[in-house]
Order: sequence, then structure tokens, then C-alpha cells
Amino acid sequence: MFMAPDPGRLRLRSAARGVLGVGLAVTVSDLATQSLPAAIAGGLAALLALFTVADVSVRGQAVTTALLPVAGFPVLALAAVLHDSPWARDVAFVAVLGAGIYARRWGPRGNALGIFAFMMFFAAQFLHAVPGRLPELCAAVVLSLLASSTVRFGLWCYERRLSAAVSVVAPGGTGFARVTTRQAIQGMAGGAFALLAGQLVSHERWYWAVGAVWWIFVNTTSRGETLVRGFRRVLGTVIGIAVGLVIAVPLDGAGAPTAGLVAVCVFGIFYAAAVSYTWMMLAVTVMAGLLYGLLGVLDPGLLVLRVMETGVGALGAALAVLLVLPVTTHATTDAWVQRALHCVHACTSEAAARLAGAPGADPARYVAELEVLLGRVRLSLAPLVHPLSPLRARRTRARQVIELLDQCAQEVRGLASVAADPDASHDARLAAACWRVEAAVEALTVPDAARSEIDVPVAVVHPSGGELALSHLHGLEQALKALAEPLRSPIAPA
Repeated sequence: MFMAPDPGRLRLRSAARGVLGVGLAVTVSDLATQSLPAAIAGGLAALLALFTVADVSVRGQAVTTALLPVAGFPVLALAAVLHDSPWARDVAFVAVLGAGIYARRWGPRGNALGIFAFMMFFAAQFLHAVPGRLPELCAAVVLSLLASSTVRFGLWCYERRLSAAVSVVAPGGTGFARVTTRQAIQGMAGGAFALLAGQLVSHERWYWAVGAVWWIFVNTTSRGETLVRGFRRVLGTVIGIAVGLVIAVPLDGAGAPTAGLVAVCVFGIFYAAAVSYTWMMLAVTVMAGLLYGLLGVLDPGLLVLRVMETGVGALGAALAVLLVLPVTTHATTDAWVQRALHCVHACTSEAAARLAGAPGADPARYVAELEVLLGRVRLSLAPLVHPLSPLRARRTRARQVIELLDQCAQEVRGLASVAADPDASHDARLAAACWRVEAAVEALTVPDAARSEIDVPVAVVHPSGGELALSHLHGLEQALKALAEPLRSPIAPA
């Protein structure tokens, strides 16, 4: 985790801002309500707002943050009203889980609102919320969102500019062919199993199993991604429990040291999320143990119970993605690879326009989008490159795809950098090279029957300028041609 690249110190900045925002939110909530459960609810709301809201622009992030109470308060009220009606509560919990997953079809905003709504229901179980506590809980959430927004949009505002929002799920399909529809049904099936089995394990902490199902499904698409994420969640939880036995249990809820360690855990959640789900779950598990210590109910048996409930949730998620409307790794990977290649094409076209003298052309925006898309490709291929994968041939091809796409990204970054230099323009060889790159992308993305012939302009050699850009374009062309072999072989079972 600590050796992973962090361009622009983005993960470090996000983690530091997360600690500051959550810390301020908890402080404000505690001072205003004088209630530990309300302060915990406020801290959770701030963490979710800072962690899950991922719109492209700062303005979009502000709008989504303002909509969080609209999505969360009705669910929180529903959970409180149904507190003493177990059967109705259970049905509502599973329905909220399904609706939260389905909301991902509306992109980053739908994803954030769905997560927030589900976690409000989860928090109501964690805090044993009843109707009488709704005013203080809602007040704490509002104050926390205001406090965290003051940090995010005022004290420490920064923006990653993308050409367009990259959805958390692969596009395409209608009805049961749509990934979000299938996953919503899978999630409800896995959640129902986890709820019933979790109650057999513990009548009081059953909601942990449902929560495990939810977080295993978040940001996954195919059955392979979900299975790997379930394994990593269990592994991170087990390691976190071991750390909790050494740290959280001896503290026994002591105020100052517990608050300091919770801040460390919040930092770890933000810093590890993009590179290691196992490390992130370790931080989440230790933080949960520390919070239970503050509530005065922590003991070793409770930590062991958390491992059991997490295992139940992982089993429920695994059964659901294997047996209920499965989404194959091959279909998901192909969709993300195609989007990444189209992004390479768009970036090259913009670079060509910029090199030809068009001042409005900006390949840099596609570079940022390509980084996000490659992250989705890596996530989709994670089941195949996992050390425990028995499919050696497919693992080799999957690694080739990742390596070659990374090479494409490296060349695209270099090309965008050169295109920003006004001295590297007006060379006909660059236009010809860009055409060849576009032809290579078309060869990978367009069926043979629909592919048109591309006339490559005759290169006119100029004695100066453009050599570095030509080098990047040549490297990009070679990487795209090399991609043909692994992409035309089955990377994953259909």
C-alpha cells in the first residue's frame, strides 16, 4: 500500500482532508448534541460524504452532498419506526440494499446516494435507533455534513478534471441485461441469505452480515470481482480483529487514545481504498472495535463474532453472484477495455489537433479519464491475475493486457505533455502517426465488416520539431498492435 504510486499526492491529500473533515464533524456534533451515538452518526455521515461523493466537478460534488440527507433521512426514519417490528425491518433492509445497488445506474451521484441511504439503515441498527432519537441523529448528520463540506469545499478544495464522468458499472443493456438490475437482484438475494444466517449466528449483531454483502457489492461488476472482493474483505477483517485484540480491547474505550487511533483508521481508510481493499478493511475493522469500546460493549468475543458475521456475508455474496443472474468477467472486462481504447483514440485525436495548431484541443482531460478507466480494467481483471487463480493461460493473457494498456497510458501521458509545447507542432509526420494510431484502435474495437479503410497521409520530413511526439506515437502504435493477440483470445470464461 505504501509503495503504490500516488500521482499528485492525491491519496495523501484525500486521506488528510478526510481526517480533518471527519474530526471537525465529530467535534461539532458532540458539542451540539452532547450525545455519543449522535456524534458517531455524525462522524459516519461525514466519512461517507467525503469518501463516496465522486462527481467530476466541485459543483457536482456539492449538489450530491446536499442531496445526501434527502436520500438518507427517510431511510433512517423508516429504520427507527420499524425497530420493534423485526419482520418488517428485515424486509425493508433487503429492499433498501437492492435499491441502493440499482441506483448505481445513475452514475457517481446515484452510487453515493445509494450508499448513504443503505448506511443510514445500517447505522440505525448499530446505534439501536428508535423514533425518539431521530431529532438528535438528524441534527448530528446535518451539522456533520456542513462541517465536512466546510473542509471539502472551503478550507481544502481541489478537483480532478475528467472529460466525462466514469460510471462505476460497465455500460449497456436494458432490463435483466443491465448490470445494475442483475446486481440489485443478486444483492437482495445475498442480503436475504446473510440476514437469515446472520441471525442464527447472533440475534443482536446480524446486521454485520448484511453490511458485509453490501460493501462486497460496492464498486464491483462481475462475479469474479465480487468473489475476490469477498475474500479480501474476510482477510482484512481477520487481520483487523487480530490488531483490535492488541489495541482496542486493552484501551477499553479510553477517550483521548481512542480518538487518536480512530483518526489514524480514518486516514487508513482513505489512503488505502484506491490500492488495497484488504488494508482498507483492516482500518475499518479496527475503527469499529474502537467505536464499540467507546460504547462500552467491546470484548474479544464481540470481535470474533464480527469475523463470523463477515464470513456469512461473504458466503451470501458468493452464492448470489454464482447462482443468480451471473455477470461474467469476460463481458465486463471487454466493456472496460473497449472504453479505455476509445479514450486512447480520443486523446490521440485531441493531441493531433493541438499539434496542428488548434488552441481549444486538450488531450490532458482524456489522460485523466484514461487513468480511471484503467483502474476499472485492473479491477475487472483482478480475479484472473490473483495468485490463487487456477487459470494460468488466462492469467498470463490478462497480465499482458494490463501491461500493454499501462504502456499505452504512459505513451499517452508523454504525447499530451509534448502536445502542450507549441514548438512541437506543424510536422506532417505527426498527423500521419496519429492516423496510424487511430487505425490501430479501430482494428481492436470495430468489427471487420464495419471497418473502413484509412488513408494515411504521406509523411513530409521536417528537420526540426516533433521527434519526441513521434516516439510516443510509435510506442503507442506498437502497444496497440501487440494488444491484438491477448484480446482476440478468451481472457475469461464466457
